[in-house]
Amino acid sequence: MFSFSPISSVYAAGVITNAPSLSHSLSNILQFLLSIAGILGIIGLVVSGILYFFAAGNEERIALAKRGALASVTGIIIALGALVLVSQLATFFS
Repeated sequence: MFSFSPISSVYAAGVITNAPSLSHSLSNILQFLLSIAGILGIIGLVVSGILYFFAAGNEERIALAKRGALASVTGIIIALGALVLVSQLATFFS
């Protein structure tokens, strides 16, 4: 009779020597999240530009577009700052 034991099959697989390290995996996740933040920031800037373009002199809509652009730029700066900070910490602890 055949019996399947997960422990014996894992043991038979051997040691994985070329697996990426935890810091490398976390770095890849960070790169992915920061690319999403960058794309969202660019989309926010485009939407703010469109709002500003179609404001037609309405001061409230112009102010809304300026606040949106400022928020988008602030988000991009925070995301880039996080990238620099995490990169430096990874270099320091590696």
